[in-house]
Amino acid sequence: MAGKPIRLPAGRGTPREVLLSRSAAPSPFREKWPDAARPAEDSKRAGDLDPRDWGEFSELSHAALDDMIAHLQSIRERPVWVPAPGNVRARFDTGMPKQPRSFGDVLREFDAFVKPYATGNLHPAFMGWVHGAGTPVGMIAEMLAAGLNANCGGRDHIGIEVEKQIARWMAQAFGFPEGASGLFVTGTSMANFLGLLVARNHALGPEVRNQGVAAGPQLCAYASQAAHGCIARAMELAGIGSGHLRRVPCDAEGAMRISELRSLIAEDKRRGFRPFLVVGTAGTVDIGAIDPLHEIADLAAAEDLWFHVDGAFGALAVFSPELRPLIAGIERADSIGFDFHKWAHVPYDAGFLLVRDGDAHQRAFGGADLYLTRASSGLASGDVWPCDLGPDLSRGFRALKVWFTLQVYGADQLGRCMVQNCFAAKHLASRVRASSKFGLRAPVKLNIVCFSLNSKEPDRDNRRMVEALHVSGRAAPSITILDGQAVIRCAIVNHRTTLADVDGFLSDVENLAATLGIEF
Repeated sequence: MAGKPIRLPAGRGTPREVLLSRSAAPSPFREKWPDAARPAEDSKRAGDLDPRDWGEFSELSHAALDDMIAHLQSIRERPVWVPAPGNVRARFDTGMPKQPRSFGDVLREFDAFVKPYATGNLHPAFMGWVHGAGTPVGMIAEMLAAGLNANCGGRDHIGIEVEKQIARWMAQAFGFPEGASGLFVTGTSMANFLGLLVARNHALGPEVRNQGVAAGPQLCAYASQAAHGCIARAMELAGIGSGHLRRVPCDAEGAMRISELRSLIAEDKRRGFRPFLVVGTAGTVDIGAIDPLHEIADLAAAEDLWFHVDGAFGALAVFSPELRPLIAGIERADSIGFDFHKWAHVPYDAGFLLVRDGDAHQRAFGGADLYLTRASSGLASGDVWPCDLGPDLSRGFRALKVWFTLQVYGADQLGRCMVQNCFAAKHLASRVRASSKFGLRAPVKLNIVCFSLNSKEPDRDNRRMVEALHVSGRAAPSITILDGQAVIRCAIVNHRTTLADVDGFLSDVENLAATLGIEF
């Protein structure tokens, strides 16, 4: 139960004076500490990890920041990816250091042995998987958040207000009601898992948290065959089992077939199972397909199913007036998972779960842990803390880099970058169609292009091509499997990617095909 606000008694002095008077009192530990174990009597340094020379630290830090800014500014001058050689990897196979080293030495080691061998997703020719490019603004925001070192699991501090503001902004962007809630997580895989837990709790009631799913009917969930594998993993982690996730067939565009979904639900009901969740996808990971979200919402409402949308990157098309119609119906979802670190270009990691019914969200995770007792004032005040909306008690200040990104660039500019990516994808697709050496292997709905070499052994040659591109440092697409065959997959997510980059990429593919001796 919350207590009354605390007031310092009159005449006791300011809080600082009270603390100083306490620190002057003899420490009971000093009397009991064995002389051999007692720390050195340098009171200014004992247990203090601050720099001895703040001026030198500032100079080194500013130099490191300037180097990283120059690294971003000159990103086109370097290969997309460079494999770390054996002697570099060996440096990371040593024992834990016991003695200190100078900050300057460690910065030099970072500069020589870490920075050159990163993933490569900063580069405009990085087109693999779905990796955001980040921004210089996001980098600075991440540094500032680290300086504050705020634990955003709870307590009454401004970091919680920033996260709540982002949640309100996202609720407004998606057309959710005022009572919606949101939570920062590592990524959409975790957001989808937590969304599933909210749906499970909603279906079986609060007793499921104590009794488990075995005490209730067998739950069943539904997602398209093209849905991300994290949905099946979430079913496993929730104790329901991936065997009870029904994979709904897709149409020629890669979208869920509603007629098949309806039939699967009816069959499970006949078997005495309890359908509880349907997951629609806004941008499938393989080809960027979008499920018919309005139709799914209609069926979910008729069948009393929780409607969750996996919108890892596609959901943020809500920022673009041109792209938003493609995800129409997402505003009817009960919950949405998405990543700011993909199409919003926030530095990793910044996943987010948005839930329409904030009370349902809190019922799934809130608790009465004595350690987290709330007060009516002071640092322990506040009603709903982020730890009431998910499992994490210790959480970083992820919201700050999103706050900076939205404040500096604005949602409209982020939306224009998405349109630019989609236009570049359409351009790549048209170039592929116009060439006799390539064949398009999937419709291009958003920003993902899947194509194949029209060679005598396309499966083998597509794999060889992607590996050769990576090793050359010229570009970094990825491989996916469509209809049992490996194809080259280009997800254009980087705000730096231009049409010239796309043309250069295709020229590199043609040149490497000749170098590899690929026969068409």
